[in-house]
Amino acid sequence: MSEYSTGGGEDLSLPKATVQKIIGEILPKDIAISKDAREAITELSIEFIMILSTQLNDIAEKEAKRTIASDHVIKALEELGFHNYLEIINKVLDEHKELLKGKEKKNNKFQNSGLSEEELLKQQEELFKKSRARLQNNSTSEEGDVKQEIKLEI
Repeated sequence: MSEYSTGGGEDLSLPKATVQKIIGEILPKDIAISKDAREAITELSIEFIMILSTQLNDIAEKEAKRTIASDHVIKALEELGFHNYLEIINKVLDEHKELLKGKEKKNNKFQNSGLSEEELLKQQEELFKKSRARLQNNSTSEEGDVKQEIKLEI
């Protein structure tokens, strides 16, 4: 493999469907890609990830950090000479951060309701009671319909 091997002899790969989807989104529809080319792209992608990971590890160690952050990724890409891609990478990173903010807002919906956990549980139990009552009403009316049909047939 390369100087960046895992050392454990693990077989590293990327999902074929994911690689194919990425390639398909980038290439024009009228362009086909051979199996060999797709495999080469997969191998090169793995190699890139290994090199980037090694660089990230070095940066984290220098900064005595145990968690690699997005800033480390940008710094590693700069150190590896990928300056031309930094603008688009920063744009994608900003979009990702905005997406995360939206998810946090959804997760905080119940926290922002102003109700305590106990009050929320009471509301939930009340909804369950109403649902059970509705279900029981429907099942008893259906039983009555069945009994009516049986009487009519006799």
